[in-house]
Parts: sequence; C-alpha cells; structure tokens
Amino acid sequence: MKALSRFFGVLLILASAYRIDAQFITGSLGDFQMDETALYTMTKQMSQFMSRFNYEEDQYGTKINPNSPDYHNADKRKTVLPLLFDMDNPRTAGSLRDYFIEDVTGKNVQGLEFLGGQWYAEVSAKFMWKGRPVDISLIMAIQEEGLGSKWVISNVFFSEFQQLFPQGELAEKEKHFLHPMSHELDFMNIYKVFKDPQIIEYYASTKYQPDYLTLFFYEIKKGNLVFDSVDKVKFHIFQIKNWYFEISWFDRAGYNSGWLISNLVYLNETEKEALIKIYQPHSF
Repeated sequence: MKALSRFFGVLLILASAYRIDAQFITGSLGDFQMDETALYTMTKQMSQFMSRFNYEEDQYGTKINPNSPDYHNADKRKTVLPLLFDMDNPRTAGSLRDYFIEDVTGKNVQGLEFLGGQWYAEVSAKFMWKGRPVDISLIMAIQEEGLGSKWVISNVFFSEFQQLFPQGELAEKEKHFLHPMSHELDFMNIYKVFKDPQIIEYYASTKYQPDYLTLFFYEIKKGNLVFDSVDKVKFHIFQIKNWYFEISWFDRAGYNSGWLISNLVYLNETEKEALIKIYQPHSF
C-alpha cells in the first residue's frame, strides 16, 4: 500500500512539472511569435522603405502584385505610412506628419523612385588626418551608369575645410579687389592677392564656390587623410514636392524600428533647390 502511494505521488509530481514546463514553453513560443512579428514589421532595408512608402509591400513584408487593386492603393498607404515615422519624436508623430501623408496620398499622388534623383546618403565616417582622428561626412548620390547605377561621392563636410573658407561680409570683400586697369600696369599690383592667404578667395569671381570634394581627394592622395571606419548612415530625401525628410536607423524593440523618418520639413521648391546644391554642387 505504501509503495502504491509513493508511485501515485511520483506521478503527481511529474504531472505538475509537465504543466509548469508546458506553460513555460507556451509563453516562450508566444514571445517568439511577437518577436517574429516585430522582425517582419521592421523596415530592414532602404529599398524596403521605398516599397512600403509606395505601398508596393505591406507592413509585414509581403510584396503586392502590380496587377492587384491594392498596388499603390491610397487608402492602404494611409495605414502603412504612419509606421514609417519615428513615433517617439513629436515632430514626426504629430499633425505635420498627418499633413504630409494627406499630401502624398491625395489628388496628386507622390511616391519615391530609386533612380528618381534628389535623394542622398550621408555617411558619417572616421578618418585619421595628419595623425589625429577626425569625423567627416560623405554625401553619396545615385548615378546611372550604362544599364545600371552606382553610388558616387557628391560632396564632403569636414570642419577643417570649412574653416579654410570663412564666409566674409560683402563690405569686407569689397575692400579687396584689383583695379580694372591693372592690366595696363602689367598686373604689378597682383601682390595684393597673396598678401593675406586667409582671404585669397576674395579676389575670385563672385560665382566662385569652394570645391570641398577636390580638397578631400587631394588630402587622400597626399596621404594626409586615411580612412578608418563608417560610424553611421542616414538619408536625405527631396523627391516629394514641397517636402524634405531624413531617414535614420532605429535599432530598438517593438514594431517601430529599422529605417524610419526622423525629421520632416515643409519647404518650397526654391528653398529645396538651394539645399540640394549643398549636397550635390556639381550636376552629373
């Protein structure tokens, strides 16, 4: 009898352990399913961001058939577009965002094109310059090449270069000039140009703009600048009429992660053109 009681006692303990393990496994599977869903909703690539922006792919990563009525569907886009914004940022999670969504899905539907131009990658990289570490931002643009395309460097932002060409006041610049009759004196007064190297550009044409990209290549060729590593990447988008926005990477838990709109600005086309010239001073 005692042996039989012990036997049933062991069975009871095993059954209880089984229920505990089963609950643990079920909970783990449930968490895994949520993590898996978050993985699907994460905008993992920039090309995926564009597809979701245009509603050529839904928020779970499912491609939409171009022959389907859902393809580029405005109402469907309105449900997906909010998910492409950083929801933790008041600027990209409020009324300005809603206005933007109405603008791109309204009467004049607007989307993004990979080869549409007017979008740039900003690569923040670390270099060694004359033996010390420095940060330089490389502006990359897509250029069509033959039957395909490639990324090219369109400009660089490096504080040391900007300091070489400070923006002087117009009145100050007007003090430094060569008389229009200088040629009659065989330009004997040209010494003035080289008297103060810090302002030598004042003697250039009013259309002159410093070419930072050429300076960058020169420093690389001379061995003064040595690449170390890429720190981070973000994108600048100008394709949407009267809008500019940035896309940054957010590595975090939940459904609002991956490549997301991190800054949104309403600006007219004239202002936009002036900004684009900074990112791409030389047209291809």
